[in-house]
Amino acid sequence: MSAATPARVPGAFTQGSTMRHVIVMTLTGSVGLMAIFVVDLLNLFYIAQLGEQELAAAIGYAGTVLFFLTSFGIGFSIAGTALVSRALGAGDRHKARRLATSSLVLMALVMIVLSVAMLPVSGQILSALGASGRTHAIADRFLWMVVPATVFLGLGMMYSGILRAVGDARRAMWVTLVGGLVTAGLDPFFIFGFGMGVDGAAVASIISRIAMAVVGWRGVTVVHQLTAKPHLKAIVEDVRPLAAIAVPAVLTNVATPVGNGIVTAMIARYGDGAVAGWAVLGRLVPVAFGAFFALSGSVGPIMGQNVGARRYDRVRQVLVDSLVFMSLYGIAVWLVLLLLSDQVVRLFDASGAAAAVIAFFCAYASLAWAFNGAVFVGNAAFNNLGFPTYSTALNWARATVGTVPFAMAGAWIAGPAHGAEGIIAGQAAGGILFGILSMAICFRVIARMADRPPAEPPQPAPPPAAQSPFTSGKGATAGP
Repeated sequence: MSAATPARVPGAFTQGSTMRHVIVMTLTGSVGLMAIFVVDLLNLFYIAQLGEQELAAAIGYAGTVLFFLTSFGIGFSIAGTALVSRALGAGDRHKARRLATSSLVLMALVMIVLSVAMLPVSGQILSALGASGRTHAIADRFLWMVVPATVFLGLGMMYSGILRAVGDARRAMWVTLVGGLVTAGLDPFFIFGFGMGVDGAAVASIISRIAMAVVGWRGVTVVHQLTAKPHLKAIVEDVRPLAAIAVPAVLTNVATPVGNGIVTAMIARYGDGAVAGWAVLGRLVPVAFGAFFALSGSVGPIMGQNVGARRYDRVRQVLVDSLVFMSLYGIAVWLVLLLLSDQVVRLFDASGAAAAVIAFFCAYASLAWAFNGAVFVGNAAFNNLGFPTYSTALNWARATVGTVPFAMAGAWIAGPAHGAEGIIAGQAAGGILFGILSMAICFRVIARMADRPPAEPPQPAPPPAAQSPFTSGKGATAGP
């Protein structure tokens, strides 16, 4: 090997037990995500202690809107993580460094543009979701404070993804863990100590996002030296391969908040109480099922490295291991929620429609979340196998035909007195159907790729003609 030839080192995930990689990456990822999710839950808990139902409902509406921006960030980070992990799996560290730099620059630009575009129409979006009166005003003020800091959240996501791509699960965990710890420490002071209420929650959220970006920058740039000085030519050249994954990945991820937005608007017909209960579920679900969100982010780099090394037998085994993990974890969580449903209702001082919504989910609908986890893992697999448009099609189908008719049927069957619970039941039924469908297609795609001649390198998906778990992303939603 000449001195000019870069050393090619096998990726960490191309060797050893795939189940061990899945468990280690998922559990370490869960710690960081759970910190953020627990803080979001505490945020709503603190707001609920102020004794005003409109405040909890406002946080629910604002969370739905913020989830749109977060989903763009998640989609873009998926692209950066996939390409960096492929380059590392192929042993090309120079290419990985260039792609990491381009991904970070483009993430910042995209999030700034989206934030500037969203703020002028935030009021109209909230109205479309069903917010009105004082609840609408509180939610809109919260958005005007938090949305400008979305760029730091996006950078934190990308830094964390790059760290997962290189196999540094511990530092990837700390990016989100620090954000959660900062929020947990500041929330009580700003909300109660300074008497700022919802504004205090917004300020704490802004500071935590900045902290995430700083910790991620240190891990990627200082420790692993996986960034370089940005060059316009390299960034422009990297736009196409990033967009080939990012565009369908973003479309895939945006489908989830669209589906949640539809469900939120449907539940809003049953009053602020039902929306407040829905908002509690939006924070409870990521805490209870945080491992699913972490799993969807963890299997991507593991699969990506093995795709780069053409180890499709290991790619399939990663999918099997993920399904085993999800099944056992999902059943265990459902049993816990079933036993503790009354305590959860009392914890958030919920009553009436809010209490009914929370209790119904804990006892029944939460069991369906193992199938939602299957959809998350399927999305990560398709993105890293070079078929991101499959994720797009499945997610949008789930958010529309897998949500609206099922939710409407559920509301009709449950009747006016329990319509909100019926909507949640319908959404869960659609999730079961699409979880099974996603896995069936995923196994077929892996088998087809394994049959390709060894000399043929994996081909990235072409740019589309016209795309979590943390999420799995972050669970800042109005509902699960």
